[in-house]
Amino acid sequence: MTEISDLKDKGENFLENGQYDDALRCFEQAIVMNANDPDLWNFKAVVLRSMGRHEEAIECFNKSLKIDPRDKNAS
Repeated sequence: MTEISDLKDKGENFLENGQYDDALRCFEQAIVMNANDPDLWNFKAVVLRSMGRHEEAIECFNKSLKIDPRDKNAS
């Protein structure tokens, strides 16, 4: 689980610094390890939205909502 946390932390740092390609890579790697974490899908969606890839972002937000319909971050 620590590896996923490390990837999430790195991804968040890259996102905050505008390094979207690196952030996306981190979140995608983490999702491969745990595709049932709605937070990872939300972070991926935020990165994609920041990159102007809105349709893909919506798909990720929807995946997050499928996992946790009460997830206020995905709505």
